[in-house]
Amino acid sequence: MYALFEDAGKFLAGRVMSEADSSMQVELDSGKRVKVKAANVLLKFEKPAPADLISSAQALARDIDLDLAWEFAPEQEFGFADLARDYFDVNADATKQAAALFRLFEAPHYFRRLGKGNFRKAPEDIVKAALLGIERKKQIAAQIDAWATQIAGGECPAPVREQLYKILFKPDRNAPEYKAVVEAARRSQRAPLDLLTAAGAIDSPYQFHWKRFLFENFPRGTAFPTLTAPAIKEALPSATTPAFSIDDSATTEIDDALSVRGLGTGTVVFGIHIAAPGLAIAPDGAIDKVARDRLSTVYMPGYKLTMLPDDVVQAYTLTEGRDCPAVSLYLSLDEASLAIQSTETKLERVPVVANLRHDQLDSVITEASLTGDAPAPYPFAPELGFAFRLAKHLKAQREVVRGKPENFNRPDYTFRLEGNGDREPRGDEAVRIGLRQRGAPLDLIVAEAMILANSTWGAWLNECGVPGIYRSQASLAPGVKVRMGIKPAPHAGMGVAQYTWATSPLRRYVDLVNQWQIIACARHGRTAALAAPFKPKDAALFSIISGFDAAYASYNGFQSAIERYWTLKYLAQNDVREIEAVVMKDGLVRADALPLVFRAVGAESLPRGARARVRIAATDLLTLDVHASVIARLDDATTVADDAIIEEPEAEEGTDSAGPLTLAIDVKDDDGEPAAAPATDAA
Repeated sequence: MYALFEDAGKFLAGRVMSEADSSMQVELDSGKRVKVKAANVLLKFEKPAPADLISSAQALARDIDLDLAWEFAPEQEFGFADLARDYFDVNADATKQAAALFRLFEAPHYFRRLGKGNFRKAPEDIVKAALLGIERKKQIAAQIDAWATQIAGGECPAPVREQLYKILFKPDRNAPEYKAVVEAARRSQRAPLDLLTAAGAIDSPYQFHWKRFLFENFPRGTAFPTLTAPAIKEALPSATTPAFSIDDSATTEIDDALSVRGLGTGTVVFGIHIAAPGLAIAPDGAIDKVARDRLSTVYMPGYKLTMLPDDVVQAYTLTEGRDCPAVSLYLSLDEASLAIQSTETKLERVPVVANLRHDQLDSVITEASLTGDAPAPYPFAPELGFAFRLAKHLKAQREVVRGKPENFNRPDYTFRLEGNGDREPRGDEAVRIGLRQRGAPLDLIVAEAMILANSTWGAWLNECGVPGIYRSQASLAPGVKVRMGIKPAPHAGMGVAQYTWATSPLRRYVDLVNQWQIIACARHGRTAALAAPFKPKDAALFSIISGFDAAYASYNGFQSAIERYWTLKYLAQNDVREIEAVVMKDGLVRADALPLVFRAVGAESLPRGARARVRIAATDLLTLDVHASVIARLDDATTVADDAIIEEPEAEEGTDSAGPLTLAIDVKDDDGEPAAAPATDAA
């Protein structure tokens, strides 16, 4: 005797070797013997053989008309053998009974499984809905197949093109567009990005990087709602000392200005004036919501996305020729020793008489002219000379705390797109990359003044019991990162006891938040904690920190990537085939005269700091990859005296910029093993 039984959703049949009340032992065709519970045995039969029964029943089951079987089935619970006798004939044999079982079991939309071979037919409305669902799935499957065929053939369907960045970076893995790309990649055995590029889904490499950034960070677009900058209703006193700002020519959000008075009197008052949108923009107002949504201005070569609408920026920016509302920090200094005697914060209107542009004046305002060793034919020469002397003094003090000097081994680079103006770049403009040495006198003046203001205001907030958003770094040890929090803590990298961001409220949301808190301190002093918008342990501050960290990292990552794009474009436009570079770690090299870090074959065998000539074989503007190899070592291999200095943080930054372009699309076979087409393209 043979038995047909169910085991974990599968039907098996074999010879019955022994039988008890609650179980039986069955020998399968493979020779394996299994113990089967009596409740799982569905059919006992004498013929045909088990293998013949299953194969014949499966073939017969395919011919059973489910609609007709559903009509035949009774309303109450029934067994598969009952349906077999109704559907075939009253003497339905074991093969026909097994066929009925198989057909009923594989059609849950027609018949509900009740266990032990029993079923109940589904209500008519559920059957109709299930059949519609099945038909839809068939249509979707056919659409996926058609789209996959198009993509593999070099044509991108419009629905896939519209969902391109979602498919690649934040996919819905059940969406037909996503499945079509995966299927096309499997069929063609090509990487998804290569496949979509060949199919014309990507307009240009620049648009790929730009639209990906917008998809991830500005899914609702970059346009601002209609907003009106509120007027500052508070009657502010007017400062008597004229102020000047120092920025790049492209800067429209002029956040800070400086003033100096009392030169030659023994006590000099150094003023740091910060634009004061916080005097007009209210927390939770319409403009605040826009600023909190963006969190920062996004910078890139030839273009920027500002945190605030231009009309709002222009209402509060420190434009020359105006008396501008400002939060001013005044420091009284001993003119000889530069010791700080007292500080005072004021809310006032400051006469800004000049917007100096360092890119126009760097060659004129030199260290020699500032120290009196050369003529100083420019405005504010005495004030700038004092500010430079103070900046060097402050930097030296910070370096004592840091335990080592700040080195400016790497220059800053400037990007200029020819004929671009203020419009969004196309990606094919001629690019000019300029070199600007870090730590230039004007840079140093502004940097040290802002560090001084941020450190001083951070201490003052703490004295007033008002929470702020601080940046801290526990030490300069490798891997110790700068963190943001609401309590003051030392910043080892800066060499200060505490450090806030409060000097760029027009372009960083954290600075605007801190400005609100500083304004409360200026108005209320020791009772400011009661009036400040954000209270101690305010959950909103933690939310702002979390959102800002994520947005700022994303914006900086995009800026680095798009600067890399323009650097590779510069190589192509100027037919640069060989460059000199410094060897870093793990086969990375850093170009001497360009902002470019990349892997070069042969660099892994050279020591860090070695200088080499590198040949560039090819670049990929889509993946931002550079294919290069070392062709010669330029320094003396027998000594380290001529090696370049490589600091660990610099190596880490370079490593980040040379990382791969990672796609979220996952091309795998049905068994879970990776398919031949890779899911990522190295960059």
